[in-house]
Amino acid sequence: MENYQQKTIKHEISCVGIGLHTGNKISMTLKPADVNTGIVFHRTDPAGKDAYIPAHHDYVVDTRMCTCIGNKDGVKIATIEHLMAAIHAMGVNNLLIDIDGPETPVMDGSAVPFVFLLECAGIKVQNAPLKAIRVLKPVSFKNGDKEVTLQPADKGLKMHFAIDFPASIIGHQEADLDLTAANFKNMFSRARTFGFLQDIEMLRSIGLARGGSLDNAILVNDNTIMNKDGLRYSNEFVRHKMLDAVGDLYMSGYTLIGEFSGNRSGHTDTNALLTALFADESNYEIVDMASYYSSLAQEADDDKEFRLECA
Repeated sequence: MENYQQKTIKHEISCVGIGLHTGNKISMTLKPADVNTGIVFHRTDPAGKDAYIPAHHDYVVDTRMCTCIGNKDGVKIATIEHLMAAIHAMGVNNLLIDIDGPETPVMDGSAVPFVFLLECAGIKVQNAPLKAIRVLKPVSFKNGDKEVTLQPADKGLKMHFAIDFPASIIGHQEADLDLTAANFKNMFSRARTFGFLQDIEMLRSIGLARGGSLDNAILVNDNTIMNKDGLRYSNEFVRHKMLDAVGDLYMSGYTLIGEFSGNRSGHTDTNALLTALFADESNYEIVDMASYYSSLAQEADDDKEFRLECA
C-alpha cells in the first residue's frame, strides 16, 4: 500500500563531478531536511551572500540548454534538471543540497547516478502528510511548433513526449511514462543528454557545453552517433527529453496529479507552463494525497455497490 507521507533521505551522501557547461570540478552533498522544507539548493562557495535557492519555478532565471535557478543576491545554480528528475521520481520531498559551484555535476549525462545516490542514502518516511497539485483544467503553452499541456487526471502523473529532428538518426520519436520510481528507474533514468557536433563551437563561445564529452553526452555528427558504445535505448533522445520534463515539472514544488504532454518542447516551455498553471487558482488545487485517494476508493466502492443493487 502506498505511503502518502513526506519523505527525505536517511543519511548524507556526496559526489564529485564535472559541470556540463562550466567544465568545473564540483562537489555536491545531499542532506536530509525537515518536513515542509521542499528541495533547497545551497551554494557553499560564495561569501557574505544569501546562498540558499529553493527549487521552485519562481526562482528560474535561465533556461538556455538547462534549467538554472537564482536568488536576489545573484547566486545561481544551473543544470539541476537531471538531479530534480531523480528526486521527483524517487518520491523525495525534503532535501538540502550543498554544492560548491555554479552547476550540478553532470556525471554520465543521465539521472541514473542520482537515483543511485538516493538509493544509497536511503529513503526516510516523515511524520507529515504528502500533498500534490491536482490539475483541474487544461492548461497549455505554445511557442511556434513547440507545445506543452497539462490536463486533469484522476490518479498519478501520466506523461507523453514527442520530438522531431532533421537528423534521420533521431527523426520523430515518442515516449510515454506513468511516473513511478520503478518506471522511471527502469525505462528513463539512463537516458543521456545529447548535442550536435556542428553546435559545439557556438555553445562554447557563449560559455556553454565546456564540460561536455563523449563520457557525459550523446554526440551526433550528421547521421552518426559518435559515442563508441552507441545508444542505451533505441529512442534514447526522446527518453532524455522526458527525463528533463520530469525534473522541470518538480519545480512546481509538488508532484502532480494530471496528464502532461510535450511536443518538441524544452526547459523554457515547461517553465512557462508552470507559470500559466499558477497564474489562475482555478487551474489547480493542492490536495492531501492520502485523503484524496481514500475518497476516490470510497467513490469506487459506492459505485460498485450501486451497480450491484441495480443488477
